[in-house]
Amino acid sequence: MINIKIYSTPTCPWCKMAKAYFKEKGMEFQDFNVAENAEAQKEMIEKSGQMGVPVIDIDGKIIVGFDKEAINKTLNL
Repeated sequence: MINIKIYSTPTCPWCKMAKAYFKEKGMEFQDFNVAENAEAQKEMIEKSGQMGVPVIDIDGKIIVGFDKEAINKTLNL
């Protein structure tokens, strides 16, 4: 089972696209709203070194932004 976490904000269009993409692929993910969840925001900054969203964590591999190519490569799609 692949563990996917998405650190996002409700107003971010790239976050919405990333979540829609995972849903389209039938993949489950955990969504963390870093606008409201300070603990998730801290975790995201520690993992990625920056504040931009989305930050996608696929089994520990960090992808900053909605980078479909990097997501597909990480998931072997």
